[in-house]
Amino acid sequence: MHNRIDHFAIGAASLDQGVSAMRAELGVEVPAGSKHDAMSTHNCVMQTGNESFFELIAIDPDAPDPGRARWFTLDDPNTQQRLAERPRALCWVVGTDDLDSVIAASPVDLGEIVDFQRGDRTWRLTVPRDGSLPEGGLIPAFIAWSPGPHPSTGQQDLDVRLKTVNLTHPDPDKLRAVFEALEIAHLAQIEEGDRALAFTLETPKGLVVLD
Repeated sequence: MHNRIDHFAIGAASLDQGVSAMRAELGVEVPAGSKHDAMSTHNCVMQTGNESFFELIAIDPDAPDPGRARWFTLDDPNTQQRLAERPRALCWVVGTDDLDSVIAASPVDLGEIVDFQRGDRTWRLTVPRDGSLPEGGLIPAFIAWSPGPHPSTGQQDLDVRLKTVNLTHPDPDKLRAVFEALEIAHLAQIEEGDRALAFTLETPKGLVVLD
């Protein structure tokens, strides 16, 4: 399997809140992205190098109830309380060329594979039915895009680059074993500590850690 970091998600109580916070922290204005009709969310996006992208995501207040739990724990009261304080790192997503093999090899439940479409582009993504995140977002979601240029190639480049995905876990060896099985051990730094997810970015304001 060829697995690489596809994108990473920062959750916000609203896109206005998130854009304002990122302007202050990163020194850039994250451009408007699109809506996710199946999840009743919307986003702002930008390139972060190596065909990866930054996603600022929030519940779309103008969209109807999606009829299911939204992804990335956005319906969870605890997540909503945390996002009311400030935007937070929620999840990272790994792109793969063999999603079915990833599911078969995974020692943990990654959720169901959900099919999405926007225009002519389709993608398949692992989404737990209850909206949860494996290991609180430390274990990534997996995505497989339909053939064509990576979506990041059509996004603005604002000189922000993803440097590292930083994970802490009470039992780092256990998490590393899962990552070895998923063939993603090379994609993140894992240290011992309380469960936490953070992204180190190179930005116009220097190195910034979003957690």
